[in-house]
Amino acid sequence: MPSLRIELLGLPLDALTFDETVRLIVDRIARGEPTMQVSLNAAKYVRAAEDPLLRGFIRRAHVVSPDGAGPLWAARRLGLEVPERVPGVDLMLALLPEAARHGWPVFLLGARPEVVERAAAEATRRWPGLQVAGTHHGYFRADEEAAVVEQVRQSGARLLFVALGSPRQERFLDRWFAKTGVTYAQGVGGGFDVLAGFARRAPEWIQRAGLEGVYRMILEPRKRWRRVVVDNARFIALVLRAARRRRGGETRPGPAP
Repeated sequence: MPSLRIELLGLPLDALTFDETVRLIVDRIARGEPTMQVSLNAAKYVRAAEDPLLRGFIRRAHVVSPDGAGPLWAARRLGLEVPERVPGVDLMLALLPEAARHGWPVFLLGARPEVVERAAAEATRRWPGLQVAGTHHGYFRADEEAAVVEQVRQSGARLLFVALGSPRQERFLDRWFAKTGVTYAQGVGGGFDVLAGFARRAPEWIQRAGLEGVYRMILEPRKRWRRVVVDNARFIALVLRAARRRRGGETRPGPAP
């Protein structure tokens, strides 16, 4: 299926439902089309406004999804239509059974050693037949990246999930995707912690309301407060500035490229 791509705050965004996004990615993998996916939330919009490398990666990504309530609110404010959130963790959890069904080997890269190993074990338990071609923790230096990439390539994996946190995971994929040998790659942030059971998801109603970031801040205030409070405030300022420009007749809202 074709992607319905719009531009929001100067960045591309695929205005698709969750199921449409999964189907688009599965179809691309089945056809052997190289595919990098990136999930956008308020914090990533704020970083991209200041980081040209991150901004360039997002523009080069083949699938760009709205992760969080921020992009949906911004789209409505700017007169655009985005149907629903496509959380990156949920996308990974939807693609793993597809990989099992199609016989596509996966590689899990990132997080602490005990987390990535347990995530791999849990994935094979939940989806029998899933081939985990390899795992590697995220505690490697910049001068070790090439060796890690070679390990991914040698594994024969078709799908690569990278849990290095943002923007490190985006920079890693931007630099190395073409050399990994995989068809599909996605940065998943703390996704392995969720899969492994080390991180607790918010109740379903909080997830539907797009307030999972607030829930995590309550659980980990020191770690999360800046992203939730400061980054969201800066994101709101970006949106309001773009709305003013739109009312003023500018055709391209958002931060300067």
